[in-house]
Amino acid sequence: MRYFKALLLTEGAHGMVSQVEGLAKALKLDFNHCFVNLKKPWRYFPINLVPVSKSVIDGKIPEQIEDQVLISCGKNSIISSLFLKRNNKNLFNIHIQNPKVNFSNFDLIVAPEHDQIKGSNVLSTFGALHYITKQEINNSSNFFSKYNLSEKDKIVSLILGGPNRYYHFNEIDLGNIFLSIKENFLDKGFKLILVRSRRTPDNIIDFAKKFFINSAVIIDFVSKEFYLSALKLSKIIIVTCDSTSMISECAITQKPIFVAKMKANRRNTRFEYFLNSFREKGIIRFLGEKIDYWEYPLLDETNRIATIIKERFNYI
Repeated sequence: MRYFKALLLTEGAHGMVSQVEGLAKALKLDFNHCFVNLKKPWRYFPINLVPVSKSVIDGKIPEQIEDQVLISCGKNSIISSLFLKRNNKNLFNIHIQNPKVNFSNFDLIVAPEHDQIKGSNVLSTFGALHYITKQEINNSSNFFSKYNLSEKDKIVSLILGGPNRYYHFNEIDLGNIFLSIKENFLDKGFKLILVRSRRTPDNIIDFAKKFFINSAVIIDFVSKEFYLSALKLSKIIIVTCDSTSMISECAITQKPIFVAKMKANRRNTRFEYFLNSFREKGIIRFLGEKIDYWEYPLLDETNRIATIIKERFNYI
């Protein structure tokens, strides 16, 4: 084995952090995580028009990282990856997602099927990689015991994402989702846990508190511990449709997942491909469909991809 350490590059979004850290852990690599971006106005340019120069990088990156693995994710980490690769010839660089630059710039690209890219150095995943493991969920403590909730209760958990280019995440959309949850779950004896993400707007949390009043346990701060505990306690999980990463994370539980759809402000064929493929595999259904309990085969793409990488590149 040649490599023992990894440098991770993301702009800090949860989905990106989850993917790079998940892969590094699955490869059993010690890692340092650097948060990087592009300086203005470069972050608004197509990535193939941005010069590979340290002058456009917003964030601190090391100069020398010989004999390490570099794992990057997201558009704004690409220039840092290319810059470091150019100056560290023995660096093995992996990019997660479609880089939208020449694939030969990377030793390996790991991209979800819904990116629909192919190449000799491309590995495709079903859904997104992530850092959640089933063992971690099973071993998590019950942080909801102070709310008198346990695995004996009929619990449904709502995992909230946040606005992006495709979903405004406004009170009208969330009001429709909350009403559907009330009618389909709370009125039928379920207890509700609501967990927010870093992207969830505070006004949506305030709106949820007013809507559910005392009929839900709402975690109004970001906490991985409460997130894992909610996944463990839930009989059914509801996830908003804005995040492929969160849906993929929840799928590690093998529990029923209902996706709460919202009106998109622009079409995203990648999201549509992802949701359709997960539905065809029996992993998700859509909120509003008949309540049911179902199981599906364990979806652990992070460890599957890590195994392929270790077999193909036996020095990792």
